[in-house]
Amino acid sequence: MHFAYPPRKSSNPPSFRPRPSQLSLLRRSRIKSIAIGVLFFLAALYLLLGRKKSDPYHEHVPSGYPSVVLVTVVNPGEHSDAYIEKVKQNRQKFATRHGYQTMIVKAQDYDTQGAPSSWAKIFAMRHALSKYPDCKFIWYLDQDAYIMDPTRSLDDVVTGSKKLESLMIKDFPVVPPDSIIKTFAHLRGDNIDFVVTQDKEGLVHKSVIIRNGEWAKFFIETWFDPMYRSYNFQKAERHALWHPTILSKLAIVPQRTIASYNHPDIGEQYQEGDFVVMFAGCHQAGQKSCETESSQYWEKMKTAFGMS
Repeated sequence: MHFAYPPRKSSNPPSFRPRPSQLSLLRRSRIKSIAIGVLFFLAALYLLLGRKKSDPYHEHVPSGYPSVVLVTVVNPGEHSDAYIEKVKQNRQKFATRHGYQTMIVKAQDYDTQGAPSSWAKIFAMRHALSKYPDCKFIWYLDQDAYIMDPTRSLDDVVTGSKKLESLMIKDFPVVPPDSIIKTFAHLRGDNIDFVVTQDKEGLVHKSVIIRNGEWAKFFIETWFDPMYRSYNFQKAERHALWHPTILSKLAIVPQRTIASYNHPDIGEQYQEGDFVVMFAGCHQAGQKSCETESSQYWEKMKTAFGMS
């Protein structure tokens, strides 16, 4: 009895073909994976872009107007009303000529909480940053000084990037002549947010320039800190500046750039054509009073400003 052999299977079986229901499941799974990927991508974009725009705590970027706020603290208790009025006229005439703002305030307006009245300048600069949040620079100039050249803007004199870079004194002792604390050697003009000069004794704190921005707020708040005011530095607010975080944004420029002295005793003496003259060491009264020391410069200043 013979039995028929079953049909032999092909060595090349047909490829697997999923049923229609399986195809549908695969497509849905693939579409779901793509959709999840797109959602993750959009979420990442939102975090990087959209959320940044809507964040209520983002840092304010100053528009640059006014370009300069010229701040001066006056002390009527130390000087006559006539002298204080001359200082105000000097600042206002210069500011008007260049489209700047002035902020002339009294030292008595600020409670320095037992610190020397000279600390009022930090209070005033902090006040200026709050009052003019869009300004580009704060220039603090002490009451014992006149601006002598109204034809040049602050940008022409020092704050222009190329101009500042040409003036910067790098790798130089902050406290002359041989302090181990020195200005940084690698900084460029665009890196600088704090411009100051120095005399024979150290940094000149009576004519300083601060670029408005996030660092300026940090700097002023640090300088303003009650701990600094109560520390009893030998040179008061001047010695509070010796810190690497400050030095990383600081440029020292030649003294006659923004702070020539009327006498050469402790610094470089004013020469015709200098931008500013400061009456260094002047007193409240007597032959060396600020009013007496400034009198010869008042007439020159009036001529330069075209004042009658």
